[in-house]
Amino acid sequence: MRLEQLQAFLAIAQTGSFQQAAKKCGVTQSTISRQIQALEADLGVELFHRTTHAKLTLGGERLLPRVRKICQEWETATAELADLVAGKQPELCIAAIHSVCASYLPPVLQKFCHSYPDVQLRVTSLGSDRSLKVLKDGLVDLAIVMHNRFLIAGREMAVEVLYEEPIEVLTAANHPLAKYESIPWSDLIRYPQVVFKDGYGMQRLIQDRFERMEATLIAALEVNTLDAFRGVVRQGELIALLPQSALMEAKFDPSLAVRPLACNTNLADNSSLTRRVVMVTTHDRLQIPPIQHFWQLVKDNIPPQFDQKFSAS
Repeated sequence: MRLEQLQAFLAIAQTGSFQQAAKKCGVTQSTISRQIQALEADLGVELFHRTTHAKLTLGGERLLPRVRKICQEWETATAELADLVAGKQPELCIAAIHSVCASYLPPVLQKFCHSYPDVQLRVTSLGSDRSLKVLKDGLVDLAIVMHNRFLIAGREMAVEVLYEEPIEVLTAANHPLAKYESIPWSDLIRYPQVVFKDGYGMQRLIQDRFERMEATLIAALEVNTLDAFRGVVRQGELIALLPQSALMEAKFDPSLAVRPLACNTNLADNSSLTRRVVMVTTHDRLQIPPIQHFWQLVKDNIPPQFDQKFSAS
C-alpha cells in the first residue's frame, strides 16, 4: 500500500469519476485504474462499483474516513517541513553556560531578533552537561558549552570552537590572596573554595588540575549561578576559580578582587589553566535558515575582540 494509491482513492471518491480523479492527480486514467486495482488487491475488497459513476462499495465507505485522515496528516506534515526548510519555524531554543549568557550572548540575541522577528527565541542558562543532554534529546536547537570531547562525539554533531580563556581567582577584597598580583598555586590550594555543582564542566576542570598536582580541593560549598559565587566570596572566607568571562562584573566591584594565576611549577608541562568554549548543534539543524543564521552570528560576534583581551591578560 502506497500513499499515491490512497490519494487516488480519495480523488475518485471526491469526484465520482476515474477520469476526473486522473486530472486532479496529474496522471493518466490508466495509472489511476492500476493504483486502485493494486489497493484493492492489498485489501482484499472492491472499493468502487464499476459503473458510469464511480460509487463506493461498503468496503470503500468504511475506508474513506481513514484515508481522509491519512492524506490530511500527510499534507500537514509536508507543509510543516516546507515551512521548516524555508525558515518559518515558530521558535529557536538555545542552551548556554552561565558566563556566556551573562556576557557575550545578549548582543547576538538582539541581532537575531532583528533578522527573524517572527521566530520566538528561547534561551536557557544551564551547565555544559545538561545543555548537551537537552540538545541530544531534541529539546534545544543549539548549545554553547565547555568543550568535552566525550559528550560531543558523533558524526551527526557540528562543533565550532569559539574561544579559549584563562581561569582566574575571585576573592574578597580583604582576602590574604588579594595581595598578590598573580596568585601562586602553593598558596591557592590552602584555602577552601566555592565551586560549581556536580555535572558542571568547570568543576571537573578544576578537580582534574588539583589531581594532577596531587593536591586536595577543599570544596566548602557548591552553587550554580554567578551571582551566588560573588555573594559567597564577598563574605571573605571562600575563594573561587572562575573563567575570565564570568568575572567581568566582579572586576568593577570594590568588595571583590580578581587575580590571575601564576604559572604552575608543580606540573611538568608548566601549563596554564584555561577552558575552551564551543558551539554545538547537529548537521541537519544547520540546514535550517534561522539556526544557520544564529550559528553565524555567534561565530562573528562571540567573543567580541577577545583575542586582544586574552593576549593582554
